[in-house]
Amino acid sequence: MAAGLRKRGRAGAAAQAAGVCAPWLQRVWQERRLLLREPRYTLLVAACLCLAEVGITFWVIHRVAYTEIDWKAYMAQVEGVINGTYDYTQLQGDTGPLVYPAGFVYIFMGLYYATGRGTDIRTAQNIFAVLYLATLLLVFLIYHQTCKVPPFVFFFMCCASYRVHSIFVLRLFNDPVAMALLFLSVNLLLAQRWGWGCCCFSLAVSVKMNILLFAPGLLFLLLTQFGFRGALPKLGICAVLQTHPQVVLGLPFLLKNPIGYLSRSFDLGRQFLFRWTVNWRFLPEALFLHRAFHLALLAAHLSLLLLFALCRWHRSGESILSLLKDPSKRKVPPQPLTPNQIVSILFTSNFIGICFSRSLHYQFYVWYFHTLPYLLWATPARWLTHLLRLLVLGLIELSWNTYPSTSCSSAALHACHAVILLQLWLGPQPFPKNVQQDKKGH
Repeated sequence: MAAGLRKRGRAGAAAQAAGVCAPWLQRVWQERRLLLREPRYTLLVAACLCLAEVGITFWVIHRVAYTEIDWKAYMAQVEGVINGTYDYTQLQGDTGPLVYPAGFVYIFMGLYYATGRGTDIRTAQNIFAVLYLATLLLVFLIYHQTCKVPPFVFFFMCCASYRVHSIFVLRLFNDPVAMALLFLSVNLLLAQRWGWGCCCFSLAVSVKMNILLFAPGLLFLLLTQFGFRGALPKLGICAVLQTHPQVVLGLPFLLKNPIGYLSRSFDLGRQFLFRWTVNWRFLPEALFLHRAFHLALLAAHLSLLLLFALCRWHRSGESILSLLKDPSKRKVPPQPLTPNQIVSILFTSNFIGICFSRSLHYQFYVWYFHTLPYLLWATPARWLTHLLRLLVLGLIELSWNTYPSTSCSSAALHACHAVILLQLWLGPQPFPKNVQQDKKGH
């Protein structure tokens, strides 16, 4: 009889526990779609994906063969500095001369010592795996604050890109280091830490110059927020910190050969090889190498930036020259910059530069990969459904994974870029509602 009572007691406790858990499980099941579609669940989904990425990234390191491309060249260039060669024109690697600023030299000098003079590839891969996870965390923090992208998209941003995993942990390029610093800068700007944000931005530029593609957007934000005079101290931070690596850290290089250092580390006219281009494979090589083509791309780049600044980014209804005024002296009272304004302007500025780049190499994918979900989903457009947006992401991924690139893969990449540009241009009205109403009243 006592045994029967114990059995009934256990059964009752189990039934009670089931009664408590059942409604919770039912609620989770009912909201499963919201979990994947509502941006307010970004952090929860991000936490799950980051845990999955730990396993995936280290599986890639241990199961997929490492491919040597630039790592030995980086180490040889850094070793030349360690051995006392401070003339940039004399610093060479297996793939060519040193063409990156002093920030790159000192960061990779640290990696040189951390990896046994660059010989311990597995340790280097593990360091870059941590860098990859840190980059993901910074990106997810940005998306959490903008609250625009449905969480299901993040699966395609994380686990589904072979090329990005390869760039980080199988190739060990310097591009991920620059982009990690850039995303840290964006987070600081979102936190209204403009000085520290400009500081990190400048440090990112000191690793690789592609970060300058974000510079037009950053300049526009600084003028919008502070006016010309107020923006000068922030621009001064960028200049001082950009000269800090170049004068303080880069002092040995400048003392030895200043012209060689500046011309190599900031060579905007460097020629790219046609064999590596991802975006212009359908062109004849002679046209790809022609200076007139490069100037045409530059003109198109600057023109589109100007159009976006005049028609899409400038939100007050006044002349764009009003940005030069102190915010308190403008006709339309300034409104605080929202996270979406900051992120949209920065990401769009970078994307326009990528669309008109003279050449894109495979490692350049990380220049905009983590921004693509925002560019596609942040602006509502009825004609661009979720399925079509995913198709655009898939075609871009396919284009970057086609090696060697083909005329079709390059054309597909440009077509996808055109769709995103059209999406950005046809987005919401550039003026806030109160400004539009003031205009109608007049």
